[in-house]
Amino acid sequence: MIKSVYIHIPFCNSICSYCDFCKLLYNEELVNKYLSSLEKEIKDNYKGELLSTLYIGGGTPSSLSIDQLKRLFSIIKLFKTDKEYEFTIEMNLSDISEDKLKVFKENGINRLSIGVESVNPKYFDFLNRKSDKNDVIKKIELVKKYFNNFNIDLMYAFPNQTISEVIDDLKFIISLNPLHISIYSLIIEEHTKLFIDKINPISEEIESDMYYNIINVLKDNGYNHYEISNFAKERYESNHNKVYWDNNKYYGFGLGASGYINDIRYTNTRSIDKYLNGNYVLDKEVISKEVDMENEMIFGLRKIEGVNKNIFSNKYNVNLYDVFDIIDLVDKKLLIDDGDNIYIPEDKLYISNSILVNFIGGINEEGRKN
Repeated sequence: MIKSVYIHIPFCNSICSYCDFCKLLYNEELVNKYLSSLEKEIKDNYKGELLSTLYIGGGTPSSLSIDQLKRLFSIIKLFKTDKEYEFTIEMNLSDISEDKLKVFKENGINRLSIGVESVNPKYFDFLNRKSDKNDVIKKIELVKKYFNNFNIDLMYAFPNQTISEVIDDLKFIISLNPLHISIYSLIIEEHTKLFIDKINPISEEIESDMYYNIINVLKDNGYNHYEISNFAKERYESNHNKVYWDNNKYYGFGLGASGYINDIRYTNTRSIDKYLNGNYVLDKEVISKEVDMENEMIFGLRKIEGVNKNIFSNKYNVNLYDVFDIIDLVDKKLLIDDGDNIYIPEDKLYISNSILVNFIGGINEEGRKN
């Protein structure tokens, strides 16, 4: 059953040097056309399910004007939501205003995700962002007038960045008392300014030290480490992101969005012209039971609690050990089996990708018979 929706708003007032997401520079006329196409896509595909989570990401959804945001929310009223639904929108610091916060509150938003990334002026030009500390404090105080549940993003592992600089950024973010913090190491992706400029990544050894220092500081300040890159105060984990990590179904609407419905994973086009002409979907993949079980492990092992063996068994009618040959991984302490769950130990989280790759095409013969 589908209980979640992701909506992509690709527009931004400026393009960050590291961003590889589907994005376009803001254009008023183009936004208006886009919203019309988004409405049609939703009307054509949404089947009326009762939803538990909605997430508006980007791009920068908050770059839209007040009138455009009101139109977006009128489209979103097409969805049916349960009483305890979680409704998140991503917001850039520069877009935080009393007017926009009021519109968000009036239209059911109950969680914000705010990109701060770094408040060290040494990296402003590098990131093509600016997050002056005094401005951040003022904007977050304004946010708190309307919302208590908000996430702040922290980015780290910039070239020549020191661990002390990372921790200074982190401690400043903690001082703002967000209920959720997401951390992201800089990845230099193709088609970004950093890639074009031939920027070299930081060493893995230094990045690993940064990662574990961040974990320790956040734990010391009352944040529960519940997913490789995510930390929350008690009861404030992201319910929407859990949908992905639990390998559950969801709709994805908008340019470049992905979704998972009716055992089909699909990705929408990144071509704005095709999208405006109603050619929404770029590709589809029918997900076999084998691939679904692989995804269950790959996504689920991102969670600190890992994959529950009973849930896996009930979902796929097969024992996890009969599907995957993981005894060697357990023996080597790359995975831990505590009786109920299989999970990656904390000291191996930094190398999690090298562990997760074992589940790609890793179903044994016994699993293929089921």
